[in-house]
Amino acid sequence: MTDIDPKVRKGQYTGQLARETFRERFMRRFYDPAFQTESEALTRLEAIAWEAYEQGRKAPITVKAGPDYVDPDYNLSVEWKETRDRLARAAQVQQDPGTPSRVLVIIGSARNDGTCPGEISKSWRLAHIILDELQRASVQADVLDLSRLVSEYQYQIHPCKGCVSTAMPLCHWPCSCYPNHSLGQENDAMAGIYEQWVAAHGAILVTPVYWYQSPSPLKLMIDRLVCADGGNSDPTLTGGKDPQKAKQVELAGWDYPKHLAGRAYGVVVHGDVAGIEGQRRALSDWLDWMGLVDAGAASRLDRYIGYYRPYATSHDELDGDAAVQEEVRNVARALLNVLPKVRGGELQSAQRGIRAPRPK
Repeated sequence: MTDIDPKVRKGQYTGQLARETFRERFMRRFYDPAFQTESEALTRLEAIAWEAYEQGRKAPITVKAGPDYVDPDYNLSVEWKETRDRLARAAQVQQDPGTPSRVLVIIGSARNDGTCPGEISKSWRLAHIILDELQRASVQADVLDLSRLVSEYQYQIHPCKGCVSTAMPLCHWPCSCYPNHSLGQENDAMAGIYEQWVAAHGAILVTPVYWYQSPSPLKLMIDRLVCADGGNSDPTLTGGKDPQKAKQVELAGWDYPKHLAGRAYGVVVHGDVAGIEGQRRALSDWLDWMGLVDAGAASRLDRYIGYYRPYATSHDELDGDAAVQEEVRNVARALLNVLPKVRGGELQSAQRGIRAPRPK
């Protein structure tokens, strides 16, 4: 395929914002009248932000890549390099057989009692059943509560930009699309989330169904983990975000590395009317594709809680459903059963040793 010279298609982007539109959007962040005491300062800051936007200063602070990269003279984003270095250290600890087993428990619901719903989510409660079981087994448990996206100041997961569909090597591991300071796309939580995934020996996802699919915070994380499945850990290979170079690198032969392969997983999906089976299958298929290892049939759970009952009494329905509580506990037990085998190399992904004839 190396003799193919694909074109980079252009024409969708409509160009930069007009100056006044930019100013309106910038100032909207300071809508509270209390900011108007600093209106002159805001005007000066807006002018600096406009200059960064106009010049496209995505990564204003860089450092030479150094000898570990194909192009040691390439100017890498300091923020990206710091994240990559943290992932490398986390991976080293994770692979050390002398370290305690570590499980990441992910709460996929967007609800919590610190924002508009005014009440904790059932996913949060189910996750704490799992955490209790992990703690009983003296396993280190980390929690990723994705409802923080809706209740915590400037805690964000920016959307995936789809670099992988231009060419796999253009999708960097970890993601280098963010932060983009020229576009005001800062405070991206994925840098820390990548580290949590890398550090873990297993992961359990607990999520409700929103309209037959994942809640938006969970889907944002899933999309941004695409770089863990085939992503390029050396942006200098592609000259940063040069689409033509990335296409050439992929066509010259790319091995699509699975950066999270070999970890064990469990899934708990709950709902009240419909969609739980499809959501459970979708999550399991995604984790299988990335090379994670399921912990058996008991680790993949979908259940209705308060089937067709009022939303207002859904927590009461959970209180009375001892069976589903025990099944959720069994998801944790199933994962605990396979962790020693996964870490010892006895239980491997079904994909191990099998080379896909059409890698993707």
